[in-house]
Amino acid sequence: MRTPIRRARGIRRALTGALLAGLTLLTTASPASPAFADGPSAGAGPSGDSAGPTEAGTTFRTATALAQGQTGTAQASTGDYLYWVFPADAGQRPTVEATVKLPENAARRSASTWQIDVYDGLRRRQACAYGHQTRKAGAEAATVELSCVLRPVRAWSEPWANDPLPGSYYVRLTVVDLPADQLGLPIGAEVRPTVKEVDGAHDVDGTLSEPLVPGVSVASAGDDDGAGASAAPRTVAAGEPEDGWASGRWTDRWLWTVGGGVLAALAAVFGYSLTRGRGRPSHVPPGV
Repeated sequence: MRTPIRRARGIRRALTGALLAGLTLLTTASPASPAFADGPSAGAGPSGDSAGPTEAGTTFRTATALAQGQTGTAQASTGDYLYWVFPADAGQRPTVEATVKLPENAARRSASTWQIDVYDGLRRRQACAYGHQTRKAGAEAATVELSCVLRPVRAWSEPWANDPLPGSYYVRLTVVDLPADQLGLPIGAEVRPTVKEVDGAHDVDGTLSEPLVPGVSVASAGDDDGAGASAAPRTVAAGEPEDGWASGRWTDRWLWTVGGGVLAALAAVFGYSLTRGRGRPSHVPPGV
């Protein structure tokens, strides 16, 4: 009689241990770990270590391309509009940091207000979730630092929504409040876009057919027309992430789904072992 009881206790202990191990796995799993991250992390990889460009564009069309984690610099004048562009994929939260080196104090006689704006591939202005998007620099300030942290990029959204989508993101830096007699003074600008992987709470089921990158539809049409022939290589001015576009290819929701299914199966087996009893009593004769 002791053998079945011990066996039942052993099964219960094993199932309890499996349930605890599964719960520990799910609670400690990090979606931002390198094993599951589709896009490169901020400052990781060769793109974050390479020297950045030393000039900036003056319009959306001439925006200077930056890689994730790459720093771009430029020499300009107060009153100029400076443009850069960088890629951001689904599941990433972009952050843009900018530093403006102001003219010498002898050339300035008043304060100035600087602002950084971020636009997506459709040239829709994206609001900053937090950061110092606009800052006022005093007449004696040597530099002014700006930052803008966007909302997480979603793989898909409704047409009426203004959610960030995978593709190119344009950065515009300019002065918004300065006396007219102070325009044209030399300045130095430095911009660095970075991204951070976010968890699966922002994942959606849909995906875009193509990322919002200028010229991507023309390049796709050229690839279709040139099937079977020597088609020209696809070039995108704004670049793309180091590992390519994910667009919902992998999300940690798969991990939670599989883990939840395993835990449900273990819970069902454990519940059955508790409710089935100890089997047929020994004092009941066979056939009854």
